[in-house]
Amino acid sequence: MADQWLTSLITPDPQAGFELAITLSRRGVKYTQPDTEVLHRLRPVYAESADSLTAASQVIAVNFQTVAAANNYWRD
Repeated sequence: MADQWLTSLITPDPQAGFELAITLSRRGVKYTQPDTEVLHRLRPVYAESADSLTAASQVIAVNFQTVAAANNYWRD
């Protein structure tokens, strides 16, 4: 297992929570495909694909739901 970087889902505000959701999403890709050469080679392919970009946004949204639930953002 890699370094322990995620110590909490609690964030100071929703903006930081959204940024954490993006980090979670990016780390998920990195864990799934640890070969950075492959990641860089594939990037131009998915960067031009509306379906791939929509799928990436969906992953971020799911991760943000998790962070929002942990932080009880809807209380305000």
